[in-house]
Amino acid sequence: MTKKLWIAPAFALLLAVAGCGGGNGSNGEAASPAAGGPSSPSTSASPGADASQPAAGPVKKIVVGTGTQFPQVCFIDENGKLTGFDVELVREIDNRLSDYEFELQTMDFSNLLLSLDTKKIDFIAHEMEKNPEREAKYLFNKEPYAHWRNKIIVAKDNETIHSLDDLVGKKVLTGATSAEAQILENYNKTHDKKINIVYQSGAANDTVQQVSSGRVDATIGADFTLSLIDPQGKLKTVGDDLSEADILFVFRKNDPDSQKLADAIDGAIRDIKADGTLSRLSKTWLGQDYTSDSAP
Repeated sequence: MTKKLWIAPAFALLLAVAGCGGGNGSNGEAASPAAGGPSSPSTSASPGADASQPAAGPVKKIVVGTGTQFPQVCFIDENGKLTGFDVELVREIDNRLSDYEFELQTMDFSNLLLSLDTKKIDFIAHEMEKNPEREAKYLFNKEPYAHWRNKIIVAKDNETIHSLDDLVGKKVLTGATSAEAQILENYNKTHDKKINIVYQSGAANDTVQQVSSGRVDATIGADFTLSLIDPQGKLKTVGDDLSEADILFVFRKNDPDSQKLADAIDGAIRDIKADGTLSRLSKTWLGQDYTSDSAP
């Protein structure tokens, strides 16, 4: 039995209406609702892949939620193909799990958790950071595929901001439902003087321009993000790490099928780590190996 990885058919309509190509993404915000395009599985079989082995029973279709506006992570390339680190990792996992067939469904980042809650998707692949707030509501797989550190990001010539306290009264751009938004919201809950949080919509995905022009004073992002969204070097990171966390896939909690799927994915990720495929994917798409807590 040959498996194929499918992408939601709405992609053809999206291209006809809006064209294709990635935007100046922030921390994973996506401007399009359902987008994507048919794509083949990874062309190079990795050591240990078992895609050629027949499934023991019926192949179960799994809908994977991701985005299109996170450069090098999940985005539409110049050829109209959905690709990036998380996307290609999902394809690699799909190649190795003969009992499942994955379909990639793209949407705005802020809709991913809601879509998981309402069973429109089966798990999320979008550099989702594990934190206590999310862990209370959702199931995470156990084997991380990346590790990141969140930092404050400001304009290159800004010499006044170095910590969260320095952001009090200032405008800080973030994405709704993001881990970075949670950092800012938690700060405001415990301080009388508040940070002015500006929630970014998917249609206004221009983080670099907003920060460098002074429309907002800062944003928060993962350590590897800056080089991806700001190749011209208009911004910089400042201060100490605000948080660090493993990056995992997100599933519905208290759901036996989700737990079974998460366990199967953990096994595939362990194999992908062991044969060097995960490190190679990270270096290819993110520029360095960000797949462990010892990453730079």
